[in-house]
Amino acid sequence: MREKNIVQVIKVLLVGFLSKKHALSVALVLFAIVAMAKSPLPSQKQIGMFLNSTTCVVLESEINPYNGFIKEAVEKHWETTPFEFISEAEFEARRFDSRYSFLVLMKNVYDKDPGGVSYNYISLVLGSNAKKLVDMPELCNIPLQYSDDNNLDYEYAIPAIVKFVQIHAKNLEKKRFMISLRGLKYYNSSGFKGKQLLMNREKMAPDAYSIDKISSVYPYFVKLLSSSEIKEEIASNPKNALFHFHVGPNQDKNVGKCFEMIFDVDGNLYYYNSRLITNENKDGFNMMDFKKIR
Repeated sequence: MREKNIVQVIKVLLVGFLSKKHALSVALVLFAIVAMAKSPLPSQKQIGMFLNSTTCVVLESEINPYNGFIKEAVEKHWETTPFEFISEAEFEARRFDSRYSFLVLMKNVYDKDPGGVSYNYISLVLGSNAKKLVDMPELCNIPLQYSDDNNLDYEYAIPAIVKFVQIHAKNLEKKRFMISLRGLKYYNSSGFKGKQLLMNREKMAPDAYSIDKISSVYPYFVKLLSSSEIKEEIASNPKNALFHFHVGPNQDKNVGKCFEMIFDVDGNLYYYNSRLITNENKDGFNMMDFKKIR
């Protein structure tokens, strides 16, 4: 969000919260807006430019299984714009041209924290004259893995991520303001009743390691599966299934953030949360997460 857009939002909020009793509410909202200013949403004009762009899917220059995963998912599921696959060198040549949008793996770009932890994101950005990658107009940004993690257990989530990126970009047309306030938590839903929830058992917090513990706070159907088992379960495209995708550090680290996401096979995001990891608040989907979705 550019500075002039932030000012416009602040003016709107101040009109609605003139009384002193709402001063704290105003302060909290303005703090949230300033905090989000580091990840600017595109303008309405830029959203329209995306919808008329050619989307370039950037493949990694080194040998990387990600290339095969993203290529297969885009070929099957990308419908919003024309697309083509390009190299990282071609991305550097084209990224200043607003006729193009880019689905690109942003490495070590966002959210590097004092603990030295950094993250890889699948990002949908629009070509612009921004010198830094982080300043390119961003339509969507989904964490995929820690930058030093060579595990491929994200594979099963790639098709849903590719679908969600398109859903989110279209939602920005009419729901940009609310998305700007809540980020991806805008999608958090209470629609879990009647769904099969497929959780990655390798990515559960210590307080949520068993069905018995989970059922004490979450009343609906849950399975604890490996990432490969989740992949098998969702391969048949079950319409009543929701599945868990986790991004977190190596198990021996108590620094950085963890990200929890729950998708359906159509790419709808039902739950998004991120939090700092501490010795007391361990990595993984925890009981508080279950309380939020019940």
